[in-house]
Amino acid sequence: MIEPQTKTALSSAFPSITWSEFRADARAVVPCDEIYAVLRFLRDDLGFDLLVDMTCVDYLSYRGAEDRFGLVYLLCATESNERITVRTFVNEPLLSVPSVVPLWAGANWMEREVWDMFGIRFEGHPDLRRILMPDEFTAFPLRKDYPLQGRGERHNFSVLYRAES
Repeated sequence: MIEPQTKTALSSAFPSITWSEFRADARAVVPCDEIYAVLRFLRDDLGFDLLVDMTCVDYLSYRGAEDRFGLVYLLCATESNERITVRTFVNEPLLSVPSVVPLWAGANWMEREVWDMFGIRFEGHPDLRRILMPDEFTAFPLRKDYPLQGRGERHNFSVLYRAES
C-alpha cells in the first residue's frame, strides 16, 4: 500500500505518470524516457530503498495491448512499509532502458535475466551478458513469438547433466 502523500509527491514531480490500483496496491505507469528519473526520485526523495523484484511481460497478442513489452519494478520503503509497482513499456526496434544498477546493486542479476529471456537491453549495465542460457544461444525464450518446441537450436546439455558414475 502507498500513502496518499507519497502518490501526490510523485504525481507532482512527474505529471506524466498514470495510476491504477488493484486491491489497495498502487501501480504507476511511467513513460520510458522518464523511468530512471522516477525510480531515482522514489529512492532518494521518497525512501523506496529496496528493489524487491524486476521482471518483464510480453504483451504480444494480448487483447487491447498497445505496447509489446512491459518492464515491472516492485519497490518497497522499508521504513514505512510502503510498496509500489512501477511499470514502463518498450517496443521494437528500440528495446532499451537505462540500467538501475547505480540505484540498487541488486538489479544486476535481475536485469541480466530480463536481457537473457526477453532481449531488453539495459544501457549502462556493468556486465550485461546471459545468465540462464548458454552464451551461444541467440534467441530470447520468454518472448511470446518464440516457438514452444524451440527453433531447432541444438546444444550439448548432457555435459551439464551427466550423472556421476
